[in-house]
Amino acid sequence: AMHRFMRTTGHDDYAALYQWSIDEAPAFWEALCAFCDVAFDTPPAEVLARPDDIMDAGWFSGSRLSFSAHLLRNAGDRPAIIFRGENGVRRALSCDDLRAQVAAVAEGLRRVGVTKGDRVAGYLPNCPEAVIAMLAAASIGAIWSSCSPDFGVNGVVDRFGQIEPKILFAVDGYYYNGKTCDTRSVVADVVRKISSIEHTVVVAFAPDLEPSSALADAVPWDEFLVAGAKLVCEPVEFDHPLYIMFSSGTTGAPKCIVHGHGGTLLQHLKEHVLHTDIGDGDRLFYFTTCGWMMWNWLVSGLASGATIVLYDGSPFFNAGRVLWQMAETEKVTVFGTSAKYISALEKAGVRPRDEFALPGLRAVLSTGSVLAPEGFDFVDDAIGE
Repeated sequence: AMHRFMRTTGHDDYAALYQWSIDEAPAFWEALCAFCDVAFDTPPAEVLARPDDIMDAGWFSGSRLSFSAHLLRNAGDRPAIIFRGENGVRRALSCDDLRAQVAAVAEGLRRVGVTKGDRVAGYLPNCPEAVIAMLAAASIGAIWSSCSPDFGVNGVVDRFGQIEPKILFAVDGYYYNGKTCDTRSVVADVVRKISSIEHTVVVAFAPDLEPSSALADAVPWDEFLVAGAKLVCEPVEFDHPLYIMFSSGTTGAPKCIVHGHGGTLLQHLKEHVLHTDIGDGDRLFYFTTCGWMMWNWLVSGLASGATIVLYDGSPFFNAGRVLWQMAETEKVTVFGTSAKYISALEKAGVRPRDEFALPGLRAVLSTGSVLAPEGFDFVDDAIGE
């Protein structure tokens, strides 16, 4: 894809393309939009209004588009999402299934009064419901923020308390390293401490939990959905907020970081299509939780035609082999993880190429580097930090 884009834009080598992207930034981004089939409901009046003002550059000023529409533009029965849980659960949603469920949740949000600019929070594992709820919120112009269920009450309140969400999607429990973790009391405490939360929707993720009345007032996920709803992806301004993410919180309270619809879409398309060569037929996996920005990056793979593969649980389950067993079974083509995980595999003597059949795997992504899958020789100078 990078080579095709280079030729399409009239460049003979990568160095020339790279320099052009710097010297003629508006032309580069306009060409990327055309190459990646970005659909503007209202075209931009100008690609870059104020090139000398880094704080208010005015990218694609006057334009309107929908982030959700781009991630849901594929239809049919091929898988959009494949989910694998540490406990052996497997679920697959087709493109049509995903579109229908996003429409059903979006209509549920409208019926409880969620509108453009409202915040919708997710306290969820890396499961299909997290993707569905995010796309539903984005489809009506609401702003999504999420963290993983291993966060305690204070960690959640420190984050969501700043953004005043109107609705919380939460989970009853999750699985990690062979244990079932009950989160219902945490969710109840969070709801008590964040007064802006008007409705709580609970995903039944851990069916083996003992009965509890901790979330008696919450609405079950299945009851919140409005079956048969029509999918409507409302276009918003290019820089309308899409996500609120957070800094780590190591130097005080976590700081809010806002990303917009248009900027997120274009940047992720650039990274997926040009840098990672992702397209139709790919199966994209990244080991992440909903509390790390790589979850947002992974989900955007839908816009490039990939099937996204979700895993929730410990990466070291089954002697550190669970992710590679999944990659083999699900025919993952792009595998993403952290450098620390790869280093841990190396120390444990796990060599994926020797133990698993991975003929379709063509890229292993690690934070800070891309490793050639033929070798899996995870040495320090190849990993980076």
